[in-house]
Amino acid sequence: MQPNDQQTSASGQPNLSSPSASGQPGPQKLSVMEKIGYSLGDLAANLIFQTLLAFLAFFYTDIYKIPPGRASQVMLIGGVIGACFNLVMGAIADRTETRWGKFRPWILWTAIPFGVISLLAFSTPDFSEGGKIAYAFITYFLLVIVYSANNLPYSALSGVLTGDMKERNSLSSYRFVAVMVAQFVVQVILLPLAISMGGGNDPKARAAGFEKVMLIFAITGVICFIITFLTTRERIHPPKEQKTPVGRDLADLFSNRPWLIMLALTVLVFITLSIKGGMNIYYFKYYLTEQSELDFLNKVGFNGIIDGLSHVFHPKSFEEFHKPGSAPYSAASFANAFSTIAMIVGILFSKSLADKFGKRNIFGSFLSLSALCLIALYFFNNTAVMAAFVILVLHGLIYGITIPILWAMIADVADYSEWKRNRRATAIVFSAMIFGLKVGLSVGGALSAWLLGIFGYVADAPVQTDSATSGIRLLMSVIPGLIFIAGALLLFGYPINKKMEVAIESDLKARKKTLAPV
Repeated sequence: MQPNDQQTSASGQPNLSSPSASGQPGPQKLSVMEKIGYSLGDLAANLIFQTLLAFLAFFYTDIYKIPPGRASQVMLIGGVIGACFNLVMGAIADRTETRWGKFRPWILWTAIPFGVISLLAFSTPDFSEGGKIAYAFITYFLLVIVYSANNLPYSALSGVLTGDMKERNSLSSYRFVAVMVAQFVVQVILLPLAISMGGGNDPKARAAGFEKVMLIFAITGVICFIITFLTTRERIHPPKEQKTPVGRDLADLFSNRPWLIMLALTVLVFITLSIKGGMNIYYFKYYLTEQSELDFLNKVGFNGIIDGLSHVFHPKSFEEFHKPGSAPYSAASFANAFSTIAMIVGILFSKSLADKFGKRNIFGSFLSLSALCLIALYFFNNTAVMAAFVILVLHGLIYGITIPILWAMIADVADYSEWKRNRRATAIVFSAMIFGLKVGLSVGGALSAWLLGIFGYVADAPVQTDSATSGIRLLMSVIPGLIFIAGALLLFGYPINKKMEVAIESDLKARKKTLAPV
């Protein structure tokens, strides 16, 4: 233990008069321009990330015609490599020294490579089957690596733009509004836009359309990343003399109780999101009746909306929504669109609630409430489409409040580590959390597929067995709901409440004054 670890104030907290890694004093308020500039980085990254989540398997199997088993191997191996590389990237970013800071330069350096590789990953060169698999693996591998090299420093940047907890809450709200905008664009607009720009819905036209859409996303992303770099400034720095071995950083992490809790919480949250997101279409296709979905779509004027959009895009862009058997997809898409809008509204309430009651309390409370919304889905009968729609939108609103808080809490953990040990390692804290995110998504996807098999699900069967239908209901509702509740219960052991947030913030500010030049 270092001497400074043993020094405490009268309140029993670490002594604040000793030198620290909190950087030079200065304004901690962020302008609206800086918040918007920072959030554009997440808009750029999520145009690609959300596309990977929602369409990569579809792109590989239905557009590029790679066998499903091979496509699965490409994604699994690439995902594991990406998760592991985050830890390496965290150590690299924490040790980067430039006149622009530690994290901002990585956003600049990776902007163009990210755009180029994103475009290549969704291109369809005419190779043999083996050549297609090799091309898919190489481009996906490169995309995962450049994504980590870009997004890990970007996430860590939020922890060094300001030490003001309220400003950090506000920054997270801006950031995740941008995330939800990207999610809405990808989940609701991408496929019709690809069909429109490709001039049809046959595989060749869809492939051309995807390439054109990804070109737009890539150019937009490069511009947004450059704006993020130009409009932000790192204000919290470790002292120049801090030279901490990677092993010491890792040892600090695994002795940091808030970090361990947040790692477990991140894994549980993204397991839940993966299961619930993956089961959404199954719930609409195999549990809710098609006639009740048709009645719902007529009530909400869905066909009129589709006809209006068809006049804006290519006439074939939305023809799938008019075909027999399309009601489950239409109803699921409609619910996803409004749930995403509700999440954006929820995000807008996040800052004020977190400022007043503390991040831990708000996150745990609203995570539990969103879990209850999911569990309620289990008790609806198979004709209650309107009720399912309402509860999914309500779930989106409630869960949206938690979205910015998770990442703001991780930034607080970096502050907590510095507060306790007088050493700052922001990127490696965030890298471990992003590792947890990717593990959660992978585990959730694998768990969903495994449990579907256990319940007796048969792909594309006109009618599923009662066991399979019950399994789909459980995977859509009770199982993800209980995992969310387990995550909320973890927070009873999380020590950074509202009172400690204030103490950490004021104590680190005092250290900055100690380090200020006379």
